Amino acid sequence: VSFGAGELVGLIGPNGAGKTTLLKCLLGLLKPDSGAITLDGQALPVWSRSEVARRMGYLPQGAPCHWPMTAERIVELGWLPHAATMRKNDNQVKTSVDEALAQTGTTHLRNRVVTTLSGGERTLVMIARCLAGRAPLLLADEPVTGLDPRHQTEIMQTLHAHAAGSGGVVAVVHDLNLAARFCSRLVLMDQGRIVSVGTPNQVLTPERLAKVYGIDVALQSVDGQKVVVYRSPQG
Repeated sequence: VSFGAGELVGLIGPNGAGKTTLLKCLLGLLKPDSGAITLDGQALPVWSRSEVARRMGYLPQGAPCHWPMTAERIVELGWLPHAATMRKNDNQVKTSVDEALAQTGTTHLRNRVVTTLSGGERTLVMIARCLAGRAPLLLADEPVTGLDPRHQTEIMQTLHAHAAGSGGVVAVVHDLNLAARFCSRLVLMDQGRIVSVGTPNQVLTPERLAKVYGIDVALQSVDGQKVVVYRSPQG
């Protein structure tokens, strides 16, 4: 499976399927049991941690942030992977921060302390931190889990817009309807293995979802958009 610019790829599958593990393997935080991971054509272990950080941004589950710092300062931290390779340019850093805040619709939050923000606002700020570092690929682990529909939509729209530009996004998504709406490609996992890869229409079939999730589903269309309707669990 390859990931690159111009697409929002959704990692889907039941709890324990291996989605978070796959993300951590892509980042080099874990070693895969088999196979190899390459980054820009070279084996991942060849790259230093700072080089990986300049090429891949990471948003962990829950977008944790325990520092009582302003949103602006948190977003500035996204520039840290570049500190060892170039002299700090305050104007360039400020431009990156301003652009990242604007892209995520969080400019109005720049002077707010992050620990006082709602879960959805904090997630958007942490995405802005990733964008400020200008890494070509953004890996997001369950960026919308536990959030209200408005913030779920805003976050998925932000990730989609980043992918529609020059970036790429790989996101763990549990809501199959959000995955069908926003993702250009899906990777369905089960028991640590990749079961299916393709467009939402190719991957989200009643038979495949029933087998992987153990629940019967019906697929409907609303305004041309695929909608997954859950029925009773099997057995």
